[in-house]
Amino acid sequence: MLSTGNDIVSLNAINVTRTKQPNFYSKILTPTETALHQEPYFATIPFEFFVWLLWSIKESVFKYLQRINPEIIFTPVKFEVTQLQIPASFKIQAFNIKELTGIGFDNIETIKSIIPFGDYVLYSNSLIYNEFISTVVNGAEDFSHTHWGVKQIDSSEVAIQSAEVRAFLIANLKDNSNISIGKNLPGIPIILKDNIRLPIPVSLSHHQEFVAYSFQLPV
Repeated sequence: MLSTGNDIVSLNAINVTRTKQPNFYSKILTPTETALHQEPYFATIPFEFFVWLLWSIKESVFKYLQRINPEIIFTPVKFEVTQLQIPASFKIQAFNIKELTGIGFDNIETIKSIIPFGDYVLYSNSLIYNEFISTVVNGAEDFSHTHWGVKQIDSSEVAIQSAEVRAFLIANLKDNSNISIGKNLPGIPIILKDNIRLPIPVSLSHHQEFVAYSFQLPV
């Protein structure tokens, strides 16, 4: 089944002290994942960023699988990241633009991961800036049919976030006339054209001043 999952974390909103406490991060990270941060290639990523990177990956995996199995329960430690790949030249920088969109991730530096879960093996690409972490999950390593976007908005009110992320997504659809965003019975976002559901899985997320989307086109 075609699916997609994404998540965004505003790093301006996290509690650094709490994030570093074992009784907090142990609810998100398994011991194996915690040990990954000790690898030399993750020296440039602060531990609190690492925790929320893993959260972002796991939340995205959950959204991907929820479309397939709406009854799945989000228990972070049950979604274990087995591989993390970081570019050798990776450096966290400031997000100096208002929005960023793309199709796939071939021309942008990301942290990649592999997450097996039951009969599935999922793949992720994560962007890390000083201000946020954003992740997109796919069922294959090839993200060439995966569209995504991240945008900074002027409000952290939930109703405004929700409206902004929907407008952002619609603006970046190739054919966006008479398009609206609804939800199916389990509450998962769907794309409608003239009130008819399109076979394009979509995932939406927002946190504080950032909104993000991903959608997957059929191959």
